[in-house]
Amino acid sequence: MAHTTPATWNTYYADGGAFRPLGDAERRLLAQHAPAADGALALDVGCGLGELARHLAAAGYTVDAVDHSGTALARARADTAPDTPVTYLLHDIEHGDTDELPHPAYDLITCRLSWAFIHDRTRVLNRLRERLRPGGTLCVITPVPSAVPEDKRGIALDEEEIGLLCGGWKVADCHDADGLAFLVLREPIIRTVRCAAKGRPSPHALTGAGVVVTDSRGRILLGWSARREVWELPGGKNDADEDFVAAAVRELEEETGLVADLEDARLLALLMDSVHGIPRLTAAVRVPAFSGEPAVREPDLIRRWEWMEPADLPHLPQPLFTPSAHVINTVRPGLLPDLPPVHRYPITATAAPAPAPAPAEQTAGADELQQTTPDR
Repeated sequence: MAHTTPATWNTYYADGGAFRPLGDAERRLLAQHAPAADGALALDVGCGLGELARHLAAAGYTVDAVDHSGTALARARADTAPDTPVTYLLHDIEHGDTDELPHPAYDLITCRLSWAFIHDRTRVLNRLRERLRPGGTLCVITPVPSAVPEDKRGIALDEEEIGLLCGGWKVADCHDADGLAFLVLREPIIRTVRCAAKGRPSPHALTGAGVVVTDSRGRILLGWSARREVWELPGGKNDADEDFVAAAVRELEEETGLVADLEDARLLALLMDSVHGIPRLTAAVRVPAFSGEPAVREPDLIRRWEWMEPADLPHLPQPLFTPSAHVINTVRPGLLPDLPPVHRYPITATAAPAPAPAPAEQTAGADELQQTTPDR
């Protein structure tokens, strides 16, 4: 997975950098799977130097082409004829607001050779899905590991990542475009939340903590466990003589690199269910403040960390780890409906820490929890 900044890309393009030219196979597949109807609108995400945007315009689309590199857009505008129906816009599709886009919905959204550079792909994919007109198409064109040198694997998507991208669509076709994966995605499926176990644990008393940590916009941090094929919160088992809050803060740092103050962490409830006949006790811990940026510290357990919009969680194409779902529903009561049974024992804090800035509804949800009756 490759992660860069606008400054990095500005330097790259200022030095004359470019991407692989648009190939004949891509042009043919675009004509076959995404022909332009009268008045059709297209959004080209990560447009770079604008080659794909200009091709779509020539094919009949009115195109909004966005990129977070001002240098790339300057070069793109210089190479675009004045009467070409392409609007270039400086916009960060991952960190910006899609309400800032020129049009509310599009017949075609393309993302060519740039999907691997997006960190919170699930959230971005959800926002792009919302911008498709009925019957619209999302087209992602990406390198695959077998077609790039080993030192370039970060710009490619493997089978697992392509599977995650294709989840949640009625139509998800993959074509070969001279070594590139050409993905055609249509008719998004809005799923209800699904939960999954992670296999039979070793026989012992199962106790641990799940940690809800949010960024400044109220997004919840979740990790993708490729081995177990579930999304899960940071957290894990507590060590001998270690309390739940200490375990939560320790696991958060060990798994993500985020550092939290033990005095700020807040135990909201104890949750008890069972797995394979073994009782399982999970502490729901809220961490309102932290320092650092999420990083994969234990790649054998978690493939990547993403900030997720709470409203997206009930409709994830992939399942949530069951204890994580219960912990999220403790912090945000009612967010995830129809979860498996659990015994919930709310904890009334004797001295609640001063909360860090967070959305008002999130704080209110946690406060309401203190007056609820245990689910039995």
